[in-house]
Amino acid sequence: MEQQKQWRKLNGQRIPIPIEEEVRDALMREKAAGYNMRVCIGTDSQVKGAETEFATVIVFVRKGKGAFMYINNEVTTRKLAIKQRMLEEVAKSIDIAFALCHLFTAFNVEMEVHADINTNPNFKSNDALRDAMGYIMGMGFVFKAKPHAFASSSCANKVVQ
Repeated sequence: MEQQKQWRKLNGQRIPIPIEEEVRDALMREKAAGYNMRVCIGTDSQVKGAETEFATVIVFVRKGKGAFMYINNEVTTRKLAIKQRMLEEVAKSIDIAFALCHLFTAFNVEMEVHADINTNPNFKSNDALRDAMGYIMGMGFVFKAKPHAFASSSCANKVVQ
């Protein structure tokens, strides 16, 4: 599975068990409550001086009944060009999507991978669009980019420190 990363809820509560167990528990709880759900996974990053912080989120959308998410923050001091940083975001999202996709399949829950990449060619992040789309779709996942990529461009964006 994945190396032990520290995941938390939006309220700051740390997840003391591996994220796979937490997601399985959440899927069982939400299905038992009768919710029809989809899961969206996305990552955003922010450069602050010599550091780049990444925030990856797993967003559970209860159709018509709100949402909740799990969050993981990581910091690197590697210097990344914009395209490289966008593809690193995508790689982090794919890593967690790949680790958890068997659960979503078992619970018959739709999953999407969201990329914080602009579809408008006037933006620098657009340089990574084709690569990111090929990477995500090549892994067999549903791909969403801005403006439809709320998991990365809104949710992860709000929790990147």
